[in-house]
Amino acid sequence: MVELVSVAAVAENGVIGDDGELPWPSIPEDKRQYRDRIANHPVVLGRATFESMLDDLPGSAQIVLSRSVDAVDADTANVAGDVAEAVAIAESLGADTAYVIGGGAIYELFQPHVDRMALSRVRGEYEGDTTYPAWDDADWELIESTEYDRFTLEEWVRVGAE
Repeated sequence: MVELVSVAAVAENGVIGDDGELPWPSIPEDKRQYRDRIANHPVVLGRATFESMLDDLPGSAQIVLSRSVDAVDADTANVAGDVAEAVAIAESLGADTAYVIGGGAIYELFQPHVDRMALSRVRGEYEGDTTYPAWDDADWELIESTEYDRFTLEEWVRVGAE
């Protein structure tokens, strides 16, 4: 079974995006740890997020969740119609872990299914049109918290997930 890990940068007010962009100035240290984490694993993302990253595709393979397209123009990309199909594709790639990297609707769709979350808690509140989904604290345990200059990296694990 593939472990699903949600990875996101989240402002103090829950905002993760504004019109397809990060609403805060670039944080190179966060971008670096994010890219290092997902580099050798398949990533699950929505079509719009995929298209915004075409110049520098993340992960070893991309699983694009879409109801409107059945193919994308990238050799490393696969298209899935739902969560189960995305997980099946990740398993077919031999992956132990697949990272869910957005956007907002994809995080929402996968939230009941993810085993872990790696959240960069960006200092400050920002205006935006996309937020990270809420979760029940009783279902999650914070297992690690690492302070950086402009964010705190939090590692969450679903209670009872092994």
